[in-house]
Amino acid sequence: MLLNRLCCFVVVSLSVLGCSDPDPIQRISGPAQGSTFMVSYWSEQQVDKAALEQKLKQELDRIDQLMSNYRPDSVIEGFNTQQSAEPVEVGTELVQLVQIAREVSAHSQGCYDLTIKPFFELWGFRGDKLTKPSDEQIAETKALIGLDKVKTISHSQLAKTQASLRIDVSSIAQGYTVAQLAKLMDQAGIENYLVEVGGELVSRGRKPEQKQWRIAIEKPLPDSQTLQKIIAVEQTQPLAIMTSGTYRHFYDEAGVRYSHVLDGRTGAPVTHPTVSTTILLPDATWADAWSTAFLCLGSEQGLPLADKLKLPVLFIDQQGSSFVEKPSQALTEALASKQAFSFVE
Repeated sequence: MLLNRLCCFVVVSLSVLGCSDPDPIQRISGPAQGSTFMVSYWSEQQVDKAALEQKLKQELDRIDQLMSNYRPDSVIEGFNTQQSAEPVEVGTELVQLVQIAREVSAHSQGCYDLTIKPFFELWGFRGDKLTKPSDEQIAETKALIGLDKVKTISHSQLAKTQASLRIDVSSIAQGYTVAQLAKLMDQAGIENYLVEVGGELVSRGRKPEQKQWRIAIEKPLPDSQTLQKIIAVEQTQPLAIMTSGTYRHFYDEAGVRYSHVLDGRTGAPVTHPTVSTTILLPDATWADAWSTAFLCLGSEQGLPLADKLKLPVLFIDQQGSSFVEKPSQALTEALASKQAFSFVE
């Protein structure tokens, strides 16, 4: 799975209504979770933009304090540093995220796993350096990880059976953050918006004059920003669009490409040809976890699972210099109905 959200590049396409008319779409943006956030919205009712911006940034700070693995004072790091099996009060939100991750991990047969950061460190993915571990080192590390070693004690408490075990929620936290910011928009009475954090986004409603929100998925190329697909959002209810990819972070060594996406089952970088996955779901938290899990699995293993669970997923595989799109059955059916979203040619 992805330890960090590696390549989640969804570009928001926003057009003004005319050269001389002021743009009615308001925007709030700034740094967030090691990346950036942007909220784009419009409303026929008056909105106190300054008050809304303050609430959004306060929520971002609150979630960062709760879930950031880069802050030693965060709640999740408090759990990670505890070297015992005693229950730790982490709050209902983290317990909920672990439960979602546990279900996605089970469906992926362990490919997706929040505890595999030791594998990432074992492979030495830092800067431009790669250290390939031995089979013995991988086996030793594998014995120390696994979501089965995280126990849910209550609705707000977790415990671990392996003292050194750590949880990294970066592969699901941005989706949860997007969902939380969208809730604030709903509470403010705003019915037309795009909320984006680090490329993960949720749309609701329409652009002015009942025009569709249009989202561009990037072509999976390492050194360019070229569009692969444009998604026109047909539905007005919330829709999360999450993309994960391998094409920005990798190492080439002795003719072998090592992706930053690690398979929790093997402890090694994935070797399949899938370089990008996009999933479209109402729930941003589940969508974030699933986009990562499907990228880990790749199209060969991921497509049958997506079809079984009726999830709309687009896999993009690289074959030489070409890219092959492989939609799940649910995605194909959704595109045919054009009720939720469509692809713009």
